[in-house]
Amino acid sequence: MSASTPTILERIVAHKRGEVAERRELRPLKFLETSLYNQAQPLSLRHYLQRPGSSGLIAEFKRKSPSQGWINRYAPVERTTLGYMQAGAAGLSVLTDGEFFGGGNEDLTTARRFNFCPILRKDFVVDEYQIHEARSVGADVVLLIAAVLTPTEILTLGRLAKSLGLEVLLEVHDGEELARSLHPDAVDLVGVNNRNLHDFTLNLDTSLGLAESIPAEFVKVSESGISQAKSIMQLRGAGYQGFLLGETFMRHSRPERACAALVQELVAAGAVAAGAPALA
Repeated sequence: MSASTPTILERIVAHKRGEVAERRELRPLKFLETSLYNQAQPLSLRHYLQRPGSSGLIAEFKRKSPSQGWINRYAPVERTTLGYMQAGAAGLSVLTDGEFFGGGNEDLTTARRFNFCPILRKDFVVDEYQIHEARSVGADVVLLIAAVLTPTEILTLGRLAKSLGLEVLLEVHDGEELARSLHPDAVDLVGVNNRNLHDFTLNLDTSLGLAESIPAEFVKVSESGISQAKSIMQLRGAGYQGFLLGETFMRHSRPERACAALVQELVAAGAVAAGAPALA
């Protein structure tokens, strides 16, 4: 057994497995199945990203991160996420991990009550229970991270999510993860994370370098390290239709205003149609 210090990702996954076991005891699957959200038709992030005039922005609500600590401890979920949608974001991403990101399922449920655009549940999925849980709290999309799952787990979890009406965003960090993880019947969108998992540096070249390797049937999403309209336009040119931004907005006292400012930059640059609706 290796005596090396666990990485942040390994610590998160280990904690998540214990957390899921506890939650399953407290809220069995039969309890989750009683949620009214199970009766609602999930929204399609693919559609919202691909529709004409879409900003392509997936605006994230994230209080803290393991590498940065607290980013915005006190931003209200309702005002921030509703502001994102009204500013023209195509979708929302809500962190529901509590231990490392300061979030919770209640954040997503609150966002769901006040918004009418697709919501990605941003968490570290390691168990089928979490897929059912995502559906029960009002998510439309779940995240599967190739760095923490085997190809078989991605296939199983992805198929389960789609059977419940959810879309699946597969996150990869390099070509090896991409090659071993793509399953057309279990994945809808492919997200390329520009953050290096080992040293947490950011480089948009990660997305640009993998763009041509992602088959056209998947919607391409670039994640992390995006802060300027010119970067989004460069990524659009490479075939990306979704752009996930978290810290860029959350570091502002009013994250929704930062989102609105970026949308206006995109409008001014001709990348987004003026007056394009946030809803479809």
